[in-house]
Formats: sequence, C-alpha cells, structure tokens
Amino acid sequence: MSTTQHSPVAVTYARSLLELANERGQSTETGQEMAALRQLFVDQPVFRQYLADPAVGRVERSAALEKIFKGRVSELIYNFVQVMDRHGRLQILDQVGAAFADLLEAQLGNVQVSVTTAQKLTPDQLQQVRQRVGQALGKNAIMTESIDDSIIGGLIVKVADRVVDASVRQQLKAMRASLLSGRARVGR
Repeated sequence: MSTTQHSPVAVTYARSLLELANERGQSTETGQEMAALRQLFVDQPVFRQYLADPAVGRVERSAALEKIFKGRVSELIYNFVQVMDRHGRLQILDQVGAAFADLLEAQLGNVQVSVTTAQKLTPDQLQQVRQRVGQALGKNAIMTESIDDSIIGGLIVKVADRVVDASVRQQLKAMRASLLSGRARVGR
C-alpha cells in the first residue's frame, strides 16, 4: 500500500469499483486493468489532457472512449470509465487507480515494505526479512530492496509511515550522541 493520501472522491470511486469487482470475483483482474489504465495516462499525456479537456463534448468523448476501450477491456472497466465520464471525473482516473490498488492490497493482506541495506541481500536473507516483517505485521510483506552503502551495515525497514533503522550508521550516531551528552555532564 502506498503512503500517499488519496482524495475522498478517488477513494469513493475506487471502493465502489472494488465492491463490484469482488461481487464478480474479478478483483485481481480489475486491479491489473486499472494498473494498465494508470500506465496509459503516464505513457500518453496527450490522451490524459484530451479526457480532461472541457472543450471536448460529452458525446464526442464517450464515442472516443467506446472506440478505444470497448472490447479491449472488461465490461466492468468499460462501464466504470463511462460512468466516470458522465460524472466529469475522468481527470482523476489515475488517482482512482492508485486508490484501487491500495484498497486491493489491503484486502489481500499485502503490505509494501522497503528494505535498505549496505549490500545486496541473498535470496535467503531477503526471505527471512520478509517472513519476520510479515509475522510482526500479520500481513504478507511485499519487499522492495535498495542498496545504500552509507548505512555501513544492518538494515532500514520502512512500512507505510513507520521506519525501523537498525543500521550501523544509526547505532554510531546514537553512540556519539550518548558520548557527547555524557561528556557535557562530566564537564560541569
């Protein structure tokens, strides 16, 4: 799940879409289609501008959406895009997609975890971290690994807005602060 806040309108649309997808047993497939739509917005900024352009009439935009999407996406996604168009909300389709992805991840019990280490972890080490974090949170940890040799050793684990810094760099900073505060007391 991402740490970004979604607009209430985007969350409302995303929640409605997820409920419909769940009713049809298509939540994973719908998530994949929404991810593809979000990527389309990234790859084709002109398309995004077209959808948000108030100068484009509803009939023209609806016809364009039909030509582009009908038969190429599921009926659920096609109808959803048409509903968003009728309500003048196509400009937030990517935000709805992001909110949908977060809601789906939460429903599936997944949590995004970022792990930073000084050296690349072996697959076994990464699996151990995944299991420990997953057990601690009671969720399935989806790992993203990054390397930062400035932490010297240990690791930094980020989950949503929580950070656990067990790096050697942090331990050295804490030791330094402790020594400096102790020296300040001794010097009095």
